[in-house]
Amino acid sequence: MKLYKDYDDLPKIKLPLGQEVFISDSTIRDGSQMPGIVMSKKQKMQIFEFLHKIGIEKLESFVFNPRDKESVKEMLKKGYEYPEVTGWARANPADIDLILEADGIKETGILMSVSDSHIIDKMGLPDRNAAEEKYIDAIQYAVDHGLQTRAHIEDMTRADNHGFVYPLIKKIIGIDPDCTIRLCDTLGMGIPFLSVEEPYGIPQIVQHLKNEIGVKNIETHIHDDFGLGVANTLAGYWYGANWSSLTFLGIGERAGNTEMEKILLFLQQRVEGFDKYNLKAVTEFARLVESELGIRVPRNKAVVGKNIFAHESGIHTAGVIKNPFTYEAYPPEIVGGKRQLLIGDSSGLEVLRHKVEETLNELIKVKTKVMKRDPRLKAIQADIQRLYEKELRISCISDEEIRGYVEKYFMFEPIVEAETHEHYSL
Repeated sequence: MKLYKDYDDLPKIKLPLGQEVFISDSTIRDGSQMPGIVMSKKQKMQIFEFLHKIGIEKLESFVFNPRDKESVKEMLKKGYEYPEVTGWARANPADIDLILEADGIKETGILMSVSDSHIIDKMGLPDRNAAEEKYIDAIQYAVDHGLQTRAHIEDMTRADNHGFVYPLIKKIIGIDPDCTIRLCDTLGMGIPFLSVEEPYGIPQIVQHLKNEIGVKNIETHIHDDFGLGVANTLAGYWYGANWSSLTFLGIGERAGNTEMEKILLFLQQRVEGFDKYNLKAVTEFARLVESELGIRVPRNKAVVGKNIFAHESGIHTAGVIKNPFTYEAYPPEIVGGKRQLLIGDSSGLEVLRHKVEETLNELIKVKTKVMKRDPRLKAIQADIQRLYEKELRISCISDEEIRGYVEKYFMFEPIVEAETHEHYSL
């Protein structure tokens, strides 16, 4: 019989194809396109440093304006192995020349819009043939000038893949066999299930690229319009992609992108063989993004939300006090978080006893065990319940308020009885 009573007891899953996988960050590039966000050079450098701490393999950046160019120059000057700074260009030589001028960038992504709406309505091209010629010329120009390439196949989940996109990709691979093909789910239309056919099925697209065309490097870039960013990114890895393009906190246009922190945590905690990323900085990273960019992180957001390790209800807090594994999916220290036991209207006597005991020990510097039957504990509980029932309190009880109750009942009006508490010397 298997017992699952600790994090180490739980089995980890394996990627079916066993490939090594990598992450390319787009926080500075795609994330900066989020409405209302303008990233300064200082903020870009702060993000760059956090990506370095985590160990993200690549970062892509614009090089269009002076602020972009100065940031890239400063990043390259650091000389870090990770993240490698890569460029982003539209499919024209002028944009690629800007990448070449940013001395030190060895790779660029090239935008290739493939849906008819993008080709005809957005770009104003007459037809698919004109788009193909434009994209092939751009790839050839980049390769001829010594750049590694990433083909950003924009809006692939709303395109005629068999009729247009796959033949285009074959020609791209013919020019640069090592080109990374970025499957861009630009409006989040992708579905992560194998049985879903073109153009929506992420598994079928990845399998076709890998098995039928022979693409060596496949990357997903999934937007979250339908809330499936993480699911589709994992599906990409599951069926053979070896890269994913992510943004921290999922920032980006409209509903944003797949959240980097979620993918990082899933790989490290749930998938066998992943220990190359350092997640201890992600909570601090989130607080920086909140303060510097003004992005509010929901309290219940996975991985970095302030409520992830906060417990209030009686059943949950009692379970966590006995064994955190009971109600925490992963230890707080994994992501640089901290456990909080809160007192509210749904809290039971056990969490109150724990908080009172913790506070009392801090005050008197003697290890004291408070018993549930202690009348002083019951008095504090009654006072708190009155706040919610009579005074219509709607917030949790702060640590400062607990300290006040402990001082009142345990220090100013002590009841010294052997059957109510136990003392231990420190």
